[in-house]
Amino acid sequence: MRIDVLTLFPEMCEGVFSTSILGKAREKGIVSLNAVNFRDFSGNKHNSVDDTPYGGGGGMVLKPDPIFAAVEHVLGIEASPLENGSESAVPSPSSVKPRIILMCPQGKTYNQKIAEELAQEQHLIFICGHYEGYDERIREHLVTDELSIGDYVLTGGELPALTVIDSVVRLQPGALGNETSAITDSFSTGLLEYPHYTRPAEFRGWKVPDMLLSGHHANIEVWRREQALQRTLERRPDLLESAELTLKDKKTLERLKNEIKPE
Repeated sequence: MRIDVLTLFPEMCEGVFSTSILGKAREKGIVSLNAVNFRDFSGNKHNSVDDTPYGGGGGMVLKPDPIFAAVEHVLGIEASPLENGSESAVPSPSSVKPRIILMCPQGKTYNQKIAEELAQEQHLIFICGHYEGYDERIREHLVTDELSIGDYVLTGGELPALTVIDSVVRLQPGALGNETSAITDSFSTGLLEYPHYTRPAEFRGWKVPDMLLSGHHANIEVWRREQALQRTLERRPDLLESAELTLKDKKTLERLKNEIKPE
């Protein structure tokens, strides 16, 4: 997988790209991570990439030309001059069509299902903006996806993009030390994850559940499933509406609901 991040602050990305799971995946050659400063494609002596909005209003808007030029550079597309002095992009011969993702508050709310979908792609390009917003032609004629990580506003798109990238890369084969970790994560199964314990078996009087010390793996799996159902019921009951539940799961949920004491 190849991931390119178009940003005005590539130094924000490089530290994250070089550490933890992302750094190890990069070293193993599982993923190629690149930060591209689209100011380098401004095309003017002042290296400006933004301008005041037509029609007035506060703030500055990112211009389309440096963003388009940066994406075309990443794709290996050459620009040819037109009669009117502007440029037209010559399509890349590559057969891999990237997902070009705009990080913005107006985008679709990101979740684990989208992470799993993006993890199947060969090439992702993230566009990270600052200032007031983007020229609308970037949305209309360049990007394939608009994503938001929540209903709040950040200074720029770098942190959201890095969040998405981390969640996608960890799903790549070989990225995690334990291949089952991603499968059992919260949201991957449609439920919140069951609780975990490790040594010591007793800490400050708090004991590990006897079931986990029993060595009976089939019963442990049943316990973990029930714990996941209970935790989801208590903390995120909305997830149960779309979770894939077996008949046994549904019976377990009914029992758990009956056991909840009214406040």
